[in-house]
Amino acid sequence: MTRLSMDALRNCLEGIVPSAIATCAPDGTPNVTYISQLMHVDDAHVALSFQFFNKTRENILANPIATVLMMDPDTGARYRLRIRYLRTETAGALFERMKAKLAGIASHTGMAGVFRLRGADIYRVLDIEAVPGRTLPPPDTGPILLPALRRSVDALSACTTLEALMDTLQLCLERHFGIEHQMLLMADGTAERLYVVASRGYASSGAGAEIAYGDGVIGVAAREGTPIRIMFPAAEYAYGRAVRERIADAGGDTPLAAEIPLPGLAAPASQLAVPIRTEGRTVAVLYVESEQLCHFGYDLEDALVTLGAQLALSMRALHADAADDVVAVPETAPDVPRGVPLRVRHFARDDSVFFDDDYLIKGVAGAILRRLLQEHARSGRCDFSNRELRLDDGLRLPDICDNLDTRLILLARRLADRSADVRIEKTGRGRFRLQLKRPVVLEET
Repeated sequence: MTRLSMDALRNCLEGIVPSAIATCAPDGTPNVTYISQLMHVDDAHVALSFQFFNKTRENILANPIATVLMMDPDTGARYRLRIRYLRTETAGALFERMKAKLAGIASHTGMAGVFRLRGADIYRVLDIEAVPGRTLPPPDTGPILLPALRRSVDALSACTTLEALMDTLQLCLERHFGIEHQMLLMADGTAERLYVVASRGYASSGAGAEIAYGDGVIGVAAREGTPIRIMFPAAEYAYGRAVRERIADAGGDTPLAAEIPLPGLAAPASQLAVPIRTEGRTVAVLYVESEQLCHFGYDLEDALVTLGAQLALSMRALHADAADDVVAVPETAPDVPRGVPLRVRHFARDDSVFFDDDYLIKGVAGAILRRLLQEHARSGRCDFSNRELRLDDGLRLPDICDNLDTRLILLARRLADRSADVRIEKTGRGRFRLQLKRPVVLEET
């Protein structure tokens, strides 16, 4: 007979069918009620959301033993858990995961703004018992994940450039996992912000769009370094709305028009953000979303976390190669740009760059473009190396993990989105070329 385990019963903990908990007061009086959220912690522990100082809370503090009845929403199989209360956590990764999921549940049940997570109560699972009764066969749940994961890892391992790595990741998510809407955001740990470098499944790429740590599903996943998964629409965690509201609240002279809109579904029903981490730091976030309710389960979360670990290893190796290796290529005489000059304005306060009155980019990517245009105006050069940019103190690249290569990919994609007159293209390992179709007049503001 197969041993029952919490790992095997995670589907019961998605919150689709509410679980019930039975506690007992010191005088022996029982109390039974529904649970807002029961979350899998590991094979021996679960967490219950603590929201109210109610009878259940009073009983569990006096008598730490409780019984939980839960049901698999797909098969109807029921299970009885005997659990013991251990402690309450009020911050950290588990707390943030439960807080995000509670927001989804609250919004789905019309209780947004009513539920507030006070803590995550951790319980040890003492015993699991299957409740007798008729059940249904398990449904077809989509792609088989292990083969999909293996094919994706193989594909990522074969990539020799960062740009190919990003493109391959998105292709694998679509082809092997059936995920249509997705984006990859790189982290700027110094500024505690993330910026979009690749996306798929949206009307616009959103390359260069930014989000702060702590904003929405993506920002919370980056800040806490833990996956955040929501099975229902959650207005509280609608990242786009959060970003726009934060910008508006900031006031001052920062116009909304100077922000690149984040790509994304207007009303995602399921969301999953997976931090990509190396050496204890978040270096990127992979975000996927769907218009279908309950579309991303525990198993897919595990698969994308594992895929993210391979992505982090590949990114680190390719960054190291790019930093140390420069392959010289013959420089070619640039074409002489012709036509009406393009007015390029650079704002020193945030290194934002505008083409005429249209916002293009800011930050390090903006500083790089300004540097290239300055050098081209001074010497006529069009060919550059990553190494010379790394040695330029004026770009203010971080000493550790400068992400220069991803900044160049971002700049190239942003230029491709916004202008046919200015492009940069890779010409070899560690080298790239500035291409101008029109003369440029660079203005400093």
